[in-house]
Amino acid sequence: MGRVRSEGQLAVRMLHIAGGKLAERLWSPLFRQALAPLGELCLIEDGGQQSERRVLEHLRSADVLLTGWGSVPIPEALAEDPGRVRYICHVTGTLRGTVPLRVIESGIPVSNWGDAPAHGVAEGAMCLLLSSLKDLHAHIAAKRSGLWSLDMHTHGGSLRGLRVGVYGCGAIGRKFVELLRPFGATITVYDPYIPDVPDGCQRAESLEELFDGIEALVIHAGLSAETRGSVTAELLARLPDHGVVVNTARGAIIDQAALFAELESGRLRAGLDVLEPDTLPPDHPARQWDSLILTSHQIEWEWPDGHRPPTRLLPMHEVCLGNLRRFRSGQPILHRMDMERYLRST
Repeated sequence: MGRVRSEGQLAVRMLHIAGGKLAERLWSPLFRQALAPLGELCLIEDGGQQSERRVLEHLRSADVLLTGWGSVPIPEALAEDPGRVRYICHVTGTLRGTVPLRVIESGIPVSNWGDAPAHGVAEGAMCLLLSSLKDLHAHIAAKRSGLWSLDMHTHGGSLRGLRVGVYGCGAIGRKFVELLRPFGATITVYDPYIPDVPDGCQRAESLEELFDGIEALVIHAGLSAETRGSVTAELLARLPDHGVVVNTARGAIIDQAALFAELESGRLRAGLDVLEPDTLPPDHPARQWDSLILTSHQIEWEWPDGHRPPTRLLPMHEVCLGNLRRFRSGQPILHRMDMERYLRST
């Protein structure tokens, strides 16, 4: 049996079962302290070593399941017999792999972090766009190698007047547009799921139309059967020489081999927070390209004290706590997952 710790003594029983050790960034001391007034918190570590039957016994004993990074997957059998479970609060973003579709279909309320990462991801995308546009990566490499001037080797650029295509305009995409707009860029948006685009933006009716005339592509779309591999070699070829690609969404949206060919040749530049798969081997040549900035799926992180636990609650914690208070008071939870959102989620 895994190690169990209980904190708080109120009526609502909250449970998290980790596959191994608790994810430090998720279960910060501040978050656990904030949860204590809301009910009894039970944390089980090494749940990945327990049988499905034992995991179900634990799950059915709780009123609220807190899932997130490192959680054991919830067995589908919970949908048929949820026991005491009345709410599943997924503290982080991606539900797939943790909460099965059958649980969503069963009617148990399930939520995730909603728009909690929007500002951090949008800010990261702005950082990657500016850094790529200014060839910051090449300048840093040159200074470390002893060079000072790169007059003949960098391309530079400005956001003012830059023709930017935004692929996907949900909460993160809209926040990115909000951050970009004051710089005077010309912004075109493609997202077939939104009724209207943000003020000051043009709307593309297809991905092909989005690529007509843009100089930079910024991806904020979710990964689905429709978007997987949708940024093809043919579309990348439409970008002008020294164009920029920024991806903080999912690596599989882009034909990565085609993009890497463009980057290796130096024709395009990119800032990538995500890849497919999500890591590169230590000896992969892409790690050395001046045309590529990699941030290893961490551009959104808010960890203000370095490697120490944060001194303030993170946005995902605030969303979770707000929804737990709503649950306790009988109010509707925010960011509730339905089948459509689930199937479009990444």
